[in-house]
Amino acid sequence: MAHARRKTTEKNAVANNLAIDNVGQESAEARLAKALVGFKLRDNAFRLLTLAAAWTVLILLGGVIASLIVGSLPAIRAFGLDFLTTEAWNPVTEKFGAMAPVYGTIVTSLIAMAIAVPVGLGIAIFLTELCPYALRRPIGIAIELLAGIPSIIYGIWGLFVLAPFLQEHVQPGLISTFANVPVLSRLFAGPPYGIGVLTAGVILAIMVLPIVSAISRDVFETVPAVLKEAAHGVGCTTWEVVRSVVIPYTRVGLIGGVMLGLGRALGETMAVTFVIGNAHKISPSLLSPGTTISATIANEFTEAVGDLYTSALIELGLILFVITFFILAISRYMLMRLHQREGR
Repeated sequence: MAHARRKTTEKNAVANNLAIDNVGQESAEARLAKALVGFKLRDNAFRLLTLAAAWTVLILLGGVIASLIVGSLPAIRAFGLDFLTTEAWNPVTEKFGAMAPVYGTIVTSLIAMAIAVPVGLGIAIFLTELCPYALRRPIGIAIELLAGIPSIIYGIWGLFVLAPFLQEHVQPGLISTFANVPVLSRLFAGPPYGIGVLTAGVILAIMVLPIVSAISRDVFETVPAVLKEAAHGVGCTTWEVVRSVVIPYTRVGLIGGVMLGLGRALGETMAVTFVIGNAHKISPSLLSPGTTISATIANEFTEAVGDLYTSALIELGLILFVITFFILAISRYMLMRLHQREGR
């Protein structure tokens, strides 16, 4: 009898333990299912937030383009394609043309890149290949500080320091040196104003220089040391290593850095406004005053009277947007071709 009761008690205990285990298993499964639901909800929320961020960029870009097009419609209807080929800019008679600002924008940017690219590459090569280790950090910090100076400071310095210096010491020498050279005599003709297209290009070069040199230095540092050591091991000089190893290995990054600098040069406003002279005319001489798209908009937008005047300025902004877009598109195409060539 006692034995039967013990067996019954043991069976009941086993049954209770099994029931507890089943309840615990069900509870664990429920917690796991709840956790999975929570993970899925958070994952979906994260995906929606990132998707919304991506769409925000596209919506903002589309809004900017749409506003520029809508604001430009009166000028587009009034002038058509003649707006691009007309030099005149007369708010009194409401005759507007974008040729002078577009010309000034392109020429000043080309001058800036012609100066900044070789100098920036030289700085980057010196820092990565020739500079003593103790000087690399101070020079790198100086470059970063140069990049952080506000553009209006560059403009003030250009107006009161650089322009008088060029007027007194550089431009007269350029005029006399190239006076009898067929092509260069036209590029460096006229009185030395100090301010002008050349001065604006030099200011832009100084502003673009930190971007080009910093990016070039960063991409040069990605070159594996074993490649350079192997080149030195077979008797290559430092110049040969840079020409045959470093630059070919980093050309994609170099093109990207140059294009970033060009984008900065195209859109720069305040510094150029101070030193370019703000004259709506096209002159073959780089010493003469001129204007750019950004400088024209900054100088005249607050004083624009009438819908057509305002629309012409907005159309200038649209043209600058298109120029920048095409330059970026060309740079992307070049990078794509380089990647494809390296892939083969």
